[in-house]
Amino acid sequence: MKLPISSRLLACAGFVAPGDRIADIGCDHGYLSIHLLTNGIATSAIAADVNEQPLRSAMGNAEKYGVRDKMTFFLSDGVRNIPRDFDTLICAGMGADTMIHILTDAPWLKDKKYRLILQCQSKTHELRRYLSEEGWRVTEEAVLRDGRFLYTVMEVYFQPEYPRLTPGEWYFPPAMLENPGPETIEYYHRMVKNLQTAVQARGAKADPRLKEILRELETLAEDPNLRFLKQGG
Repeated sequence: MKLPISSRLLACAGFVAPGDRIADIGCDHGYLSIHLLTNGIATSAIAADVNEQPLRSAMGNAEKYGVRDKMTFFLSDGVRNIPRDFDTLICAGMGADTMIHILTDAPWLKDKKYRLILQCQSKTHELRRYLSEEGWRVTEEAVLRDGRFLYTVMEVYFQPEYPRLTPGEWYFPPAMLENPGPETIEYYHRMVKNLQTAVQARGAKADPRLKEILRELETLAEDPNLRFLKQGG
């Protein structure tokens, strides 16, 4: 019985360490937790959703795939109503505003024993900005393709001693260069093009900060070690 799991969720699963106890926030149908449990990656899963219907669906799927005894289910706005006995928190398929709300509402997550895996659907640069300003460090970020769209999955730890990201790094972070591939290069060019379009559309009224961010990204490709970023431009 094949699990109908998306490429985005599989990318998230790739960041989970063997033996992890996970908390899947916004679990929807529960496929991510079920995949991790049936493949012997995670040892237990907290599945939480703010809506009752998706949670019922996740319960039914857990029973169907034989992992009901390894999962606990919570009707919860973010992490508000879940227990704290997990290693890795996963949020996938949400926009930056929702993720920021969840993290702001749970200051207890600012603990080095927790790891976050975040797959953001929109305004990802705003999420990176928030994380950096709040003392979180994105240690790795991978780009994935889903149809004609590019998304990223990031691994995050609370490391307030780590230097804050620059404005340009909100759009294209150093962590993305840990294991760059063709999608990474394409993502870089999309960020540059989007910024160029925004600056050109506003002409003389363009926000000077956007111009500085664009300049920072364009200069990045001039680094002798990063000239591969020019490919596909």
